[in-house]
Amino acid sequence: DVRYRTGFWDGRPLKTHLTPLAAALGELGAWVRLHYVYPYPHVDELIPLMAEGRVLPYLDVPLQHASPRILKAMKRPANADGALARIWGWRKICPEMTLRSTFIVGFPGETDADFQQLLEFLEAVELDRVGCFTYSPVDGAAANALPDPVPEEVKQERQARLMALQAEISARRLRRKVGQVLKVLVDAHDEEGRTIARSNADAPEIDGVVFIEDGLALPVGEFAEVRIVGADEHDLYAEVGGAQTLKRKLRRNGEVRVKDT
Repeated sequence: DVRYRTGFWDGRPLKTHLTPLAAALGELGAWVRLHYVYPYPHVDELIPLMAEGRVLPYLDVPLQHASPRILKAMKRPANADGALARIWGWRKICPEMTLRSTFIVGFPGETDADFQQLLEFLEAVELDRVGCFTYSPVDGAAANALPDPVPEEVKQERQARLMALQAEISARRLRRKVGQVLKVLVDAHDEEGRTIARSNADAPEIDGVVFIEDGLALPVGEFAEVRIVGADEHDLYAEVGGAQTLKRKLRRNGEVRVKDT
């Protein structure tokens, strides 16, 4: 809405465009996490910033659906294949990227075939975090006048099926982190004696957490390194002990190997 106007920050000119603004935020020494970014071509410019560690390798992209017919009815870009190819391209540049998205089921006119197309898309793309909402009329929305409303019980059934599928995908992706040493931000210590932290893949209040069983000595608000020892559908489980020994590096024949003692 400001047409990429140039402003000034810290005494230097800065264009009001997503890429230079994200790069400037990355200079502040804080975790910079991007939400609600539509997958337009200019978003590709952000991925190298993530690969370089300048902003978190995390992107929240509201894809909404995968059926071209339903996306068109929603007045969204109707190109699920293009979105899939773009996401695969992002992951080639930044393999550690965490992708979150939201979807709507039960939009007027959504058929069983449309919904099946959405499930197949989720299987193919393997998003890390997914939210799913059932469609509900909003005062003044053009969609209210669309034909073939989906019965409420069908909406609820589709939402449950989608979230069950995503739980399997999420659990599978989180299991890949078991054995890794991750940098986490310590949020709290709970009444059960566990430490609650977040990795760079966990947005506050909406994503999972990292439970640390032996982390009571870790100060809240500080970063720590922990070893992941377990995972479920949403959360990771970690320990402080062993993190340093896991990171011992043995250089042999020009390779860096990890030794767990």
